[in-house]
Amino acid sequence: MTWQPQYTISNKLLLTIREIGESIGEIKAKHLSHKTLAKLELSARELSSYASTSIEGNPLPLTDVKQLLKTRKDAIRDTEREVLNYNKALQALYQSVNQGKFTLCIKTIECVQKQVVDGLMDNPAYCGTLRQEPVIIRNPRKLDEIVFIPPDAKDMRPLMKELTTFINHHIGKIDPIILAGIFHRQHVIIHPFIDGNGRTTRLLTTAILGQTGLDLFTIFSFEDYYNRNITRYFKAVGLEGDYYDIKDKIDFSAWLEYFADGILDELRRIIKLLPEHSVAAPRLETHHQQILDYLQQHRSITQREYGQITTRSLAARKLDFEKLMQLNLIEAKGVGRGTYYVLVESS
Repeated sequence: MTWQPQYTISNKLLLTIREIGESIGEIKAKHLSHKTLAKLELSARELSSYASTSIEGNPLPLTDVKQLLKTRKDAIRDTEREVLNYNKALQALYQSVNQGKFTLCIKTIECVQKQVVDGLMDNPAYCGTLRQEPVIIRNPRKLDEIVFIPPDAKDMRPLMKELTTFINHHIGKIDPIILAGIFHRQHVIIHPFIDGNGRTTRLLTTAILGQTGLDLFTIFSFEDYYNRNITRYFKAVGLEGDYYDIKDKIDFSAWLEYFADGILDELRRIIKLLPEHSVAAPRLETHHQQILDYLQQHRSITQREYGQITTRSLAARKLDFEKLMQLNLIEAKGVGRGTYYVLVESS
């Protein structure tokens, strides 16, 4: 290992990590139904897609973002495309992590950035490829003032290789909160792309939290914590000066405390939203869960589509749909051969 981030595990950080664990335990103790978890996941995606793009200057309010994600528009503005891109990338990462297929590597990072900036950049060379040009970070209020000069383009690949190697090597050895926090800040510091760095960083941070074992990672939106005080976020995650002058002095300690605070704040928000009287989730077989997972990705499913993803007989498939309807998790739409099924809207 050639790169070792500098940080101190303070008493404050330890206490926050413990409280995060207790909050997750409190949520899991509610025995939330699949219906409630699905509602929380949708809400988290809406909030994340809004907050993470808002941080970068997207003017769409949360109400518009929620409506946008529920409808399918043919003609969309760039501000809308930016939100849709983020939501699509987030859903893909949820699926990848939950299926055990997520691997942190340069190729994965480039793929996520490509999804983030899809249709938003004039030069295709900037999409899905580590930058080959220099960049500078300016003060958004004083554009003639240079705040930070990231590493040279020639160092992108070795620096990204060091970062991904460090994260992968320490999965299971370093607490998930600390590991994800280290990735988040170092990725921002390296600034590996011409555009889309912040959104890409926050998406991959979510995936790393899930990959490293943070339960319920799909139902919270730490991006909202940053969006509530963007100035504080940029100050906490960023640097001032020339990377090569300060790279050996970078300390992650304060950032890790801030990062952990954001996750705890979001978990506490979720706890306040939980129903007061939660009941144990109904027992579902693997094939039932397969239907629900499909609906999370595609919004609807037909008998024919179900038959394409399972080996169960037609009679068994009909019983599977009936079971989920009895549990009020799905409902039928259409008639006859045009029948399809959708998730029941949570009240």
